[in-house]
Amino acid sequence: MLVQRVRVDPARDTLSDVRMTGDTVTEISRPGERLPSITGEEVVDGRGGVLLPGFVDGHVHMAQWALARRRLDVGAATGARHLVDLLVASGATGDVRAQGFRGALWTDTPHKDLLESALPGVPVAVTSMDLHTVWLSPAMMSELGVDHPTGVFRDHEAIAMGSAIDARVGSDVLDGYICDGTVDLAARGVTEVLDFEFDDNITAWTRRFAAREPAVRVSASTWPTWLEQTLAAGHRTGDVAPDTGGGLRMGPLKIMADGSLNTRTACCHDAYPDSVDEEESHGLLLVDHEELVRLMTRAAAGHIASAVHAIGDRANTVVLDAFETVRDSAAAGLHPPVGGRVEHAQQVRPEDLDRFAELGVVASVQPQHAVTDRDVADTLWRGRRSRAYPYGSLHSHGARLQFGSDAPVSPPDPRSAIADAVFRTDDGRPSWTPAEAVPMDVALAAASGGRSGVSIGSPADLVVLAESPYVVSNADLRAVPVVLTVSGGRVTHRGH
Repeated sequence: MLVQRVRVDPARDTLSDVRMTGDTVTEISRPGERLPSITGEEVVDGRGGVLLPGFVDGHVHMAQWALARRRLDVGAATGARHLVDLLVASGATGDVRAQGFRGALWTDTPHKDLLESALPGVPVAVTSMDLHTVWLSPAMMSELGVDHPTGVFRDHEAIAMGSAIDARVGSDVLDGYICDGTVDLAARGVTEVLDFEFDDNITAWTRRFAAREPAVRVSASTWPTWLEQTLAAGHRTGDVAPDTGGGLRMGPLKIMADGSLNTRTACCHDAYPDSVDEEESHGLLLVDHEELVRLMTRAAAGHIASAVHAIGDRANTVVLDAFETVRDSAAAGLHPPVGGRVEHAQQVRPEDLDRFAELGVVASVQPQHAVTDRDVADTLWRGRRSRAYPYGSLHSHGARLQFGSDAPVSPPDPRSAIADAVFRTDDGRPSWTPAEAVPMDVALAAASGGRSGVSIGSPADLVVLAESPYVVSNADLRAVPVVLTVSGGRVTHRGH
């Protein structure tokens, strides 16, 4: 395939042609020159756009995102009672599914009785913006065969409830929703995702690839629930799944070390303000050092890397301690060395910043969270030594950054992620903690899986934007048209 008329160097306006053979870039013309066409070759007009490595969303929950697109959006709720009013006003009947509330600063509390009084006998499930809280009505709990004093499930329990609710959709329908979603991702310039859905993901995605080729490459994580069967099957991180045309790879083991900021369960060295529950005043550590090390070394023995969710500063310390123990045991020959990732790293103590680079641990971060959580962070994490959403600090201390969205927590749009990381605001207010911004070239590489440019021999995972990210405003960057997306040498999106 020949892509004509693109700017390979974002800093220059001179046009070039780029040829791809299979899934590799094989030729790039001199600036201002054309490559000769080959008979039978597909020629695509890049319309003078800027050629960049394809965007990689390094943290998505594909099933949750696909379903959230079809649920009531209750992100505007200012309290539990207001949310219930929104449900009633929507006129929804039958099973009610809603998503997106942020309850950290509410003055009233969600409870199953609120849902029952407003929607008597109706099965209702409301999922928080961060996926760490699921609020169920009595009728929904009855249908699921569970009971709970308040109907509000958090963290691991929330994941379990969400999984049970999603299972009611049926795999054929859900697979269709998900594959439709990949077309939308391609329209945003995404060529690859790392899926952290709570599922046997390698099996689920193998099924999807057999039915319909997605518009993005996929790395499929596993969770402790499926670790042993994943090891028994011989799957290794980075291995290509058979019969998927190279589009599906085995990803890492996902482990949850703590909760989230908006549920006040992110595990911190310092207590949350106005804590009433002494046991949870510092948040929740969902797995201790010993169990972390056991899971990570078990995975490493089968050549599976670990990706550990850690939001609060204490959780990050504990997780980095575990990575250090695992690194030392690998050096002693107890298991193969494998890479690792910290997912989120939203609050980090200064003394832990150097450890990411020292341990070779990727900081997998979601820049949209930094701008949408700023008010909650300023309220709940004020006066701490730790740095919140410390992308600039992590970069300056040598950490490798990789961007993602955590969709449906944030929209899976790398253009917004880049803008959030560079400008640290998305609503007209001044930049929040501007020292933690990163330069544009760093943001682009982090949004592209670490690739800093396109050259001969590069993977044919490419995006063409109508304008250079270096010369557009914060707002314009978020909406810059995607002219063309190519994943694995296959055109997956053509802009209008």
